[in-house]
Formats: sequence, C-alpha cells, structure tokens
Amino acid sequence: MFRTALRNVLAHKARLLMTVLAVTLGVAFVSGTLVFTDTLKKSLSGQAAKSYDGVAVSVESYGQTRNDDGQKEGDPGISQQTLDKVGGTAGVASVAGRVSGFAGVGDENGKLLGQGWSNKGSNFAPGKDGKDPRTTFTDGVGPAGADQIALDKETAAAGAYRVGDKVRVATNGPVKEYTLSGVFTTEDGEVKAGGSLVLFTTPAAQAMYLKPGFYQELSVAAKAGTSADKLLSDITPLLGKNAHAQTGAALADQQAKDIQTQLGGMSNMLLTFAGISLFVGVFLIYNTFTMLVSQRTRELALLRAIGAARGQVMRSVLAEALVIGVISAVIGLVTGIGLAIGMRSTMNAFDAKLPGGDLVIAPATIVAALVIGVVVTVVAAVLPAWRTGRIAPVAAMGSAHLPASSKSLMLRNTFGGILGALGFGLVFLGVSQGGGDGRWSIGGGAFFLLLGLIVLLPLLSRPVIGALRPPLEKVFGVPGKLAAQNAVRNPRRTAVTAASLAIGLTLVTSLSVLGITMGKAIDRLSTDKIKADYRVSMSEGVRAGGLDKSVAEALSKAPGIKDVTPVADGSFRVGDDFRSASGVNSATLANVLRIETVSGSLNGLGTGEIAVAEKEAEQRNLSVGSTLDARFDDGQKASLKVGAVYKDAEGLVSSYLIDNKVLSAHTEAPYVRYVYVNTDGGASAAGEKKVVEALGKNPAMTVATQQDMRDELGGMINIALNIMYGLLGMALIISVLGVVNTLAMSVFERTQEIGMLRAIGLDRGRVKNMIRLEAVVISLFGAILGVGIGVFLAWAVGSTLTDTIPGYALVLPWDRIGIFLLLAAVVGVLAAMWPARSAARLNMLTAIKTE
Repeated sequence: MFRTALRNVLAHKARLLMTVLAVTLGVAFVSGTLVFTDTLKKSLSGQAAKSYDGVAVSVESYGQTRNDDGQKEGDPGISQQTLDKVGGTAGVASVAGRVSGFAGVGDENGKLLGQGWSNKGSNFAPGKDGKDPRTTFTDGVGPAGADQIALDKETAAAGAYRVGDKVRVATNGPVKEYTLSGVFTTEDGEVKAGGSLVLFTTPAAQAMYLKPGFYQELSVAAKAGTSADKLLSDITPLLGKNAHAQTGAALADQQAKDIQTQLGGMSNMLLTFAGISLFVGVFLIYNTFTMLVSQRTRELALLRAIGAARGQVMRSVLAEALVIGVISAVIGLVTGIGLAIGMRSTMNAFDAKLPGGDLVIAPATIVAALVIGVVVTVVAAVLPAWRTGRIAPVAAMGSAHLPASSKSLMLRNTFGGILGALGFGLVFLGVSQGGGDGRWSIGGGAFFLLLGLIVLLPLLSRPVIGALRPPLEKVFGVPGKLAAQNAVRNPRRTAVTAASLAIGLTLVTSLSVLGITMGKAIDRLSTDKIKADYRVSMSEGVRAGGLDKSVAEALSKAPGIKDVTPVADGSFRVGDDFRSASGVNSATLANVLRIETVSGSLNGLGTGEIAVAEKEAEQRNLSVGSTLDARFDDGQKASLKVGAVYKDAEGLVSSYLIDNKVLSAHTEAPYVRYVYVNTDGGASAAGEKKVVEALGKNPAMTVATQQDMRDELGGMINIALNIMYGLLGMALIISVLGVVNTLAMSVFERTQEIGMLRAIGLDRGRVKNMIRLEAVVISLFGAILGVGIGVFLAWAVGSTLTDTIPGYALVLPWDRIGIFLLLAAVVGVLAAMWPARSAARLNMLTAIKTE
C-alpha cells in the first residue's frame, strides 16, 4: 500500500507541485523568521558582549528619588568621590566614569546622520595612559576643550568631516557648533547598528546630560588575577543606595535578554504571516486530496474489492500526505533560509546595519519546519482519507463520482448556522458593550463568524453565484450560462476553493475600512482642533525624549514668530489617584489649539485654575467651581479650582489642563512633547524658514505644517494597511493554486461533456471562455463574501471607537473595495489559463468515448 501511495504521488505531478507550493510558503515564513531572529539575536548579543570586553564590573546610578513628602533623596548620579574610592580598591586596574544622552550630527544638507534611535553623545574618559579603552583613534585625538568633539569613523565619513572641521551637533535644544578634534573606531553596539557616537569632554557631557561632578555609570577594569565577583563584592559597600553594581558578564547577559525581548514583537508579526498562510493553505490541501480521491474512486474501489481493508486505504491516502508534507517541509526550510538571508540584506540596504556573523540554523528551527509541514498536510488530508475508507467496493465500481448525501449537507448547514449565529450574537454583544471589553467580544464573534462562513459556503454558493448568472449569460452567452451552472455543480469544492480568498479579503477589507475611517477622523481632528501654523517636535525615531525648555525660549525671541505654546506632560495626585495633565501657555493657547469649552472659561488657567475634559468631569463628578486637593511630584500640595470643562481632545491634550508656570514650579524638567508656533503672516515658506533658523537648523527636530501632521498620522495607518496587503498577496497566491486545482478536476470530470459540447458546435474559444468564467465566478464568490463580512466587522469594531476617537464616522473606501474585487477576477483569469487550455485541446471523439 505504501508503494501504491508513492506511485499515486508521482502520478499527479502538477497537483503535487501546487500542494507542495502551498505548504512551502507557510513553512518558509516560519523557518525564515526563526533563522533570521536567531541570527539577529546571536549577532547582537555577541556585539553587546564585545562592547563589554575588559569591563569586570559596571556600576549604574538610578539618580535621585523622592520620598513620600516629595523631598529628593540621594545624589543625581555617582559622585567623583565615589569614583575615586572605587579606583582605590585593591584589584582595580582602572575606572572610567560615563555620562550619555542623545546627540546627533547633520550632513551638509542638514539631514541627521545615522539611525536616530541609536545616535548617542557621551564623554571622552581617558585612563592614565591618555586612552579611552572603548575607542581607538584613527585620526586626531580626543576632545580637550568644551568647544571640541570627537566622532566615530562611520559618521565622520558619511558627513565628509575631517579633523579641524566645524561640526553642528543637535540635541533636544538649539544646535551648537564644535571643532572636530579626532576620529575613532569603536565596538559600541549602537554604532555598529548604524548609529553615531559623539564624544565631548567630561565636564561638557556632565553639564549637558546630568550635573557637573557626577556620572551615570562606572566601568571598572580588574587587575590580572582578580576575579570579577571578588571585585563586585568589594565595590558594592562603597556605593550609595541609588546605585547598583553588576559584573560586565551579567550586564552583557541582561542586554542579550533585552534584545531577545525587543525582537519578540517583530518575530510574532512575521509568524502571524506564516500562520495565516498555513491556515489558508489547509483549504488547498484539503481540496487537492478530495479531488484526488474522487478521481481515483474506481481505483480505490478495486483495491477494496481485492482485499484492502478500510484502514489500509485510509493509511495509503495519509501516506501520500506524509510524503508531500516531508517534501514541502524540506523545500520550505531551504526557502526559509534564503528568505532570512534576503531579510538581512534588505535591512542593510536601508542602512539598518546589522553585526556580521554566520546564519544560525538551530535544531529547533529544523524540527519546527518538519513538524509544521507534515502536521498541516496530514491534518488537512484526514477528512478526505476518512471518506476514502467509506467507499463501498460495489457501489464505487459503478459510479465515478459520489455526490454528498443530503443528510451530510443538512448536518453541515445546521452546524454552520449555529456557528454563524453565535458569531453574530457575540459581535452585536460587543457593539452594545463598547470600549475594550466590546472589542474582545467582537474578536470572539469574528472567529466564530468566519468558522460559520467556511462551513456554510456550500449553501451560500447557490444564491450568490445565482445572482451572477444573469449578467454572465447576457454578456457572454452560452459560455457564461454554463460557467455559472458548473460553478455550483459541486458546492463543497467551490466553497473550499473560495474559502482562502474569502478569509484573506475579510481581514484586509475590515482593516482597510477601519484604517481609512480612522485616517479621516484624525484628519478632521487636525483640521478642526489645530490652529497653529507649525508644530515643533523631536524627529521620529530620535530617542532624546522631550524638547528642552530652551526650544520655546529660542522661538519666543526669534523675529517673525508671534505665538509659542509648549505642551508639556505633567501629573498630580488626588489622594492615591494619579491624574495626567497637559501644561500649556494660557496666554497663547487659544491661538494655536481650538479647545471648545462646555462650561466656564479657559482664561482662569493663567491664575492657577485647571480645566477638565468633559468625560473626565462626568466620571469624577466635577464641574466649574469644584476643587481638587492635589499633590505634585515634588510633594507640594495645592488646592486646584476647576475653571472650565472642555470637550475631549484626545491626541492633543490630556484630561486636565494646567498652566506651564504652575507645572514648572513643581516639576524640575517637564517633558515637552510639542511646541506649537504661529508666525507673522501665517503659514508660508518664509514662516517655516524662520522657525527652522530659530532652532539652529536642528536636524534632530521636525517642523511640521498642518498638512505634515495629517500625513504623519496617515502614514502610520498606511504602514499597517500595507502589512495587511501583504497578507492579501499570500491569500491570492494560494487562491490561484486552489482555483487551478478545482478547474483541473472539473475538466477531468466533464471530459465527456466537453466533448459533446464541442460536437454540437461549441468551438475551442468558447470552451476556454467557459472555463475562465467559471474561475472568475468562484473567485468573485469568495471575494464578495469576504468583502461583505469585512465591512460588517469594521462597522462593529468602529462602533467601539466612537468614544475614543472624536468625529469617528464609518467611511467605505469604494475605490479599494473595487480593486479587491478586480483582483479576485484577475485571480480567476490567471488560474484558468492552464485548465482552459487543457479543455480546449481535448480530442472531441476521444472525449465523447470517455466513461
């Protein structure tokens, strides 16, 4: 029986190839993701370990903390006295104090060099020999004065900077100019990842990032023969309670774990692609084996007649699936390795430099590829194999094709109806609940709704395809009529063929509708709520945190700029309850943001009053005249009077508004997210130039117009949609294979019928049209259902967002829906090319004689 199974696999090479391709796609994504992330983890972890070569012990400061009364406790960092004590410890060869923060360098066009998230500034910390162990200078020397810096070699080369040149360095304040004293190489992991490193003198870096005389961390090197653990135990008692020491090896291990965590999100996203690909591939595999069993009904009946037991026949079909699964898994693994190589090359092409190193092909990856490929294929073949065992020898020998019994169809429709009703019920329950809880219910409902759709597809095929029949018959005549009739001749096969496309388009349509609707709402928000000509912020990806207070000061002093309003993040407590607030300049707020009041006036902000968002006021039972006994971060208490209640403006300001003067009195360095600016004469190229020049042409900052703000928010949505369109692409590929399989089987089953049609006058061209139209009908059937369910789910999810996104109103992107349906029709045409050609080339007389 196993030899028979092998011969059957090789006897249907075309279908074997299509089934292998479907499984290979999913396995390749899984194995490629695992190989890529394993390689990335190893290379980044190795780079992290290399950056701590020679560091026996690392000491880090937590900075100052506040007690319950808001009083600061401890030093802002590690003091020079502590550094000297550590340096005098027996077994310490050297100790270097470090401070660091964001610093970026622009090129001649003002563009930031390197990756913003890994651009760093630090201090040059030479030892007794005058060298900093983390750097090797290839030209010049380290900085010796407050007006000097040193640059890493890659950044200097990218900006064409040479020793003695003037270099403009960007931080979270206005740009400053320094003289380049030297160029160095380094093993710093962030530089190796495409970032930059700017070295200042220690006093300059301390003043910029911390406080004179203090360090954020210490790197301790051990003398020969001294263990890191011994040194750690000797150093720990010398530290204050706001500092923590660990060995360099432990720190490298911790960084390796952090890298693994950071890569987890990317890995999960890629594995989701793989999972969806495998899921829709199951339908193709199932359909393939159903067709093969149907095609070999007489052969299997003969095997039963000469003594093969039901179990043997079933196992022969499962053996075929096992062989196909193993082949698919091996090809998928090899393809996945190639995919991992391509992903690494792609990232390098986009300047996301990755450390070198060999590919990591872990045993777990090989096992995962083999198990996934085999299990998915065998599981998809179980039901066709079970049906094979039920073929009665005598009945099957008299019939080439066994239609599904009415009882089995009735049970299927009943089960599908229950699942669909459960899905609809959960969706409507979620709509009535609203908010996060509602979205969970809708997610569960969507799952059962899709399962019900898959089960009910044979039942739905007749009315949906029946609606397509009149226009097909009217436009294409007899071939159109025959195509519609043939598409519903075997409802189960049509359903399974259309399922992959229906699932893919359900996901893509729902997210497209949601994304475009949210984009429109956000566009209205920025148009209706933002009155400012420009918004200043740190550029995307830059990890500098908020804007320095000097930004608003510089803008306020610049000629041609009339309104400057920084929006700062703040907070206070009422009892044990934490409340987030936005600090604003009350005098200019109305000129840059449109905050609509429900009651009271925002003018009281300037006299120490606060304003509360409408929903927050309802939840907290607050109104104009209410008072809050607040405690700020510094421990100071104040009685805050509510001067106004305003309409919610989520995304612009928090639920509480407070004047920046009040916030700054209690917060040492407020986090300024944005600064809104108006210029004389309104928005114009000249006005934008004034703002840019006031910031010193800082390459790490973005000056956004109102259109830029809309494009920025829309860009994030488009990225998410493009990812989903990738999923649609996979669904389309697998759908093509499924339609090819279905049509090939349809041509085989109707060989005699096609011969008769040819004999009574249907020429080859119209035979081809008939097969093509049948493919288009099946594809459009799946697409119409997918689009319909997708729009319904988008409406349901959107109904839970109306409270959190002001102005949310469902928008149907008819142009994209039209494109989705057009793509489905194109899928049908492409998939029908080979089967249509095969049908048209059938010999008329031979076909008529076929049994």
